[in-house]
Amino acid sequence: MASSRGALLAVTAAAAASVVLVGCGGSGTEHGNGPETSRAASSPSPTPSPTRSYPLSTTPRTIPAVREHTPAHGPGWKPGKDSGVVLAKGSGKLADEGKLLAGELKIDYRGEVAARAGDVELALTPKASGGPESYTLRTADGRVKISGPGEAGVFYGTRTLKQSVRADGSMPEGEVRDRPDKPQRGLNLDIARKHYTASWIEDRMHEMADLKLNQLGLHFSDDQAFRIESDTHPEVVSPDHLTKKQVRHIVALAGRLHIQVVPEIDSPGHLGAVLRAHPDLQLHNVSGVASTGSLDISEPGAAKLVDELLGEYAELFGGAYWHLGGDEYRALMASNPAASYPQLQRAAVAKYGSGAGISDLATGWLNDRAKVVRKRDMRPKAWNDGQFRDSKVRADKDIEVEYWTGKEYGARSPEEYLSEGRKVLNLNDEFMYYVLGQPNAFVYPTGKRIYEQWTPLVLRGTTPVPARYSDQILGGRFAVWGDFPNAQTAEQVAAGIRMPLRATAQKLWVPGKPKLSYAKFQSLAKEIDAG
Repeated sequence: MASSRGALLAVTAAAAASVVLVGCGGSGTEHGNGPETSRAASSPSPTPSPTRSYPLSTTPRTIPAVREHTPAHGPGWKPGKDSGVVLAKGSGKLADEGKLLAGELKIDYRGEVAARAGDVELALTPKASGGPESYTLRTADGRVKISGPGEAGVFYGTRTLKQSVRADGSMPEGEVRDRPDKPQRGLNLDIARKHYTASWIEDRMHEMADLKLNQLGLHFSDDQAFRIESDTHPEVVSPDHLTKKQVRHIVALAGRLHIQVVPEIDSPGHLGAVLRAHPDLQLHNVSGVASTGSLDISEPGAAKLVDELLGEYAELFGGAYWHLGGDEYRALMASNPAASYPQLQRAAVAKYGSGAGISDLATGWLNDRAKVVRKRDMRPKAWNDGQFRDSKVRADKDIEVEYWTGKEYGARSPEEYLSEGRKVLNLNDEFMYYVLGQPNAFVYPTGKRIYEQWTPLVLRGTTPVPARYSDQILGGRFAVWGDFPNAQTAEQVAAGIRMPLRATAQKLWVPGKPKLSYAKFQSLAKEIDAG
């Protein structure tokens, strides 16, 4: 998804300066892919001298759109043979960002030295307002200065500069002030059912970074395969897998691109690959029939096995988050769970007392696994249908709800989770699920549908939750699932998610209805990609 802008504002020599805001409704000339409004500056701009007979600048064309741009008279900036990227004094932490930008623009990187004509200067300004992902980009006097209170924000400013140069060859005169609408914005990859190479994943990360997406979910264990090398349990690992060295490289790249990797080992369901090596822990019903992918959580060895894996991979990945899964546990999908799985019912009563059921045992399992990752300073996440309405045991309040469906057993309406005060991330399966092979009535989502119909408030179906819950909605991730892994090649997947990912980025960065039509948004995406 890309956004494009357009019209050039003409002004007279004595016109007052105006501020163009992209984001929250209103009218204005079409410069961005979010709504724009204009307001007069507190004082008129000076009359341009004869040597500054430039028209008022237009908003830079980027994906996602910038939230606010103050236009100015001037030629803007473009990379030249004497241009370089430099760091402001005390901003040495931005060396990675500076070197990357210099390579992309094909100009020199000179480090922590004074800026000169034609340069791009990066600066950390810890006392600036706006949050760690905000930035200010000022273009004047033949130079660009990108500043922000955090490294991530300055990095996003470099993405704006890169995209503007790719789209139009230059960065317009004036000042951009920009920030995201939602703190979690990303892509979820099922690398368990379909194996992707490390280089393919890294390519997606570079694409994400240019779109200011900051979260990569990696679902690496499922019924079909377990895709990362293991030292504690090498017997569970599938032949096609990522080595730990490759994972460390992915995590290091993610850090440089300001992307948080969210690993997921789903349990107590979706564990078929692990259970093939540990059949003694496979869940069986009262008739002795195995439940596909399901762990018998009444067995003492079940927690030991999963916790050893959690500990090993929490150390490998580090980071702020861990996804515990929790969805589609077969025992709870039976018409009479207690009768079908009496061993689980007995375990629930033994642990939680009379009146407890299997949903209590499953919720307790989720909470116990949350403790494991919490001890490693990782915030737990879980799918919404693993957190039940009527269970005696309640899911811990700090487990972030990743809402994907209202159709599965145990699923509740989004408002139920939100009314409990829970934080929710949007992975609405009607908009955000790219399921290979399109089983179970899934249809490959389009960028157009996301761009025109979806917002972070649309958590289930097509109806948004009340706006009063907006602050509890952390953002969203576009998700690729490999149900039929051979339905598309990795290259086809990359092409298929290109525009949906761009639309997702736009809708998570800029609130409100985009200003650009989807056709113009597509056109801008092509210009940036070809630039």
